[in-house]
Amino acid sequence: MPGRIIDRYEHVPVTQEDLEWADLITLDLSLYEQPGGKEELVKQLDHAVRNVGFFYVKNFNIPQEEVDRQFALGREFYSLPLEEKLKYHNKQDLESGEYNGYRPSGHRILGNGIKDNVQVYNIPKFDGFHQRKQPPVLEAHIKEIESFSRKCHEEVVVKLLRLFAILLELPDEDQLVRDHQYDVKGEDHLRYMHYAARSPEENKLVGDLYGPGHTDLGTVTLLFRQPVAALQIQNTAGEWRWVKPQDGTITINTCDALTALTGGLIKSSVHRVHAPPADQAHVDRLGVLYFARPNNHVLLDPIQNSPLLNRLGLTSNAFTELGQHLTTEQWVKVRQTQQQRPRAAAKISADGKYTYEKKDLEILPGLHAVIHN
Repeated sequence: MPGRIIDRYEHVPVTQEDLEWADLITLDLSLYEQPGGKEELVKQLDHAVRNVGFFYVKNFNIPQEEVDRQFALGREFYSLPLEEKLKYHNKQDLESGEYNGYRPSGHRILGNGIKDNVQVYNIPKFDGFHQRKQPPVLEAHIKEIESFSRKCHEEVVVKLLRLFAILLELPDEDQLVRDHQYDVKGEDHLRYMHYAARSPEENKLVGDLYGPGHTDLGTVTLLFRQPVAALQIQNTAGEWRWVKPQDGTITINTCDALTALTGGLIKSSVHRVHAPPADQAHVDRLGVLYFARPNNHVLLDPIQNSPLLNRLGLTSNAFTELGQHLTTEQWVKVRQTQQQRPRAAAKISADGKYTYEKKDLEILPGLHAVIHN
C-alpha cells in the first residue's frame, strides 16, 4: 500500500537580528564541467580549506523540492511519539560506537543540571552493508531517501574530492574518489537532526550553547540550508562568527579524516551550535545533513604521492606521530565511542567555557578530543 501523503515542508522566516556573519566563499558548481572550471574552483577553495574549513556550494543539481522533502520526512519522524522513536535506539550500541538509528535528547547532562536538547536519526548509506529496520514513515519513502543520499555523494562529494585532488596536485584526480566509493563499505550517512528550543534561563546555564566547539570526524559534512541561525564557526583570529543561511546553497565543512590524509594542510573546521537569536529563540531547529567519510579500509596516513604535501613537508599527522596507522573504520569506532560513552558533566564557566575531565576526552592513549572554547 502507498504511504500516506507527506505535507510540504514550510521553512520559518530568517532572523532579522544584526549578527556578526562569517565571510565565506561560495563555489558555483555549474563551473565544474566548463573548460578551466575545476581549476578556477580550486583557486577559490584553496584559502577556505587551509584557513577556515567552511564554504558554500550552489548549483549542485539537487532540486530544492527534493531537499525540502527530506526536511518533511525528518519532521514526520520527530513528530512520532517518543516510545515509537525509541524502537530504533540502542543505548549499548551507541556507547560502543554504533551511531546509526535514533539517539534521543537528554542522552547526557551538558552541565549545571541541563541535559542536551538534540535528537539525531542517522540513516547509513545504501552500500549493502548496513541493513537496518526503518520506522514505517521512512520505510515508505526509502527509495526516495536512497536517491537523495546517492545524489549527495555523486553531485557534491565526488566533485569536491576531485577539486581536493587537483589542489593536492595528485597524478590522478580520481584518486580520492576511489577511496570514497558509495557502494564500497563505509560509514557515510544521512542525518535528520532536531534541536528543541530552550528557555533563556536554561540557555544561560550552558553558556547559550546547544553544543560546544568541536570538529567532525570524516571527510566533509554537507549541511542543507535551513533558516534558524545557530551554527557558528571559529575564524583564523579565534573569533566566533554566525553562518548565514544562503538561499540555494549547501554549507560544507572539512573534517578530521581529510586533515589526517593531508597532513594538516586542509583544516578540520571548528564549529559550534549556539542558541538562536532572540527572534528565533522559540523555534525548534531541524537539520538535514550528509556526512561523507573515506571507505572503511582506507588508511588515514598522509597521502604519499602529493607533490604539494611533500614540498611542504606535511608527511605526518596526529595518528602517525603516536605510531598509529588507523583505518577509517578504526578511527570512526574509537572517536564515536569517546563521543557517546557516559561521561561527567562539563564544568561551565560564566563566560561559557566548557571543561571536561581529561579521561572523558581520551580517544586513544596520547590522543584527546579538543573542546574549542
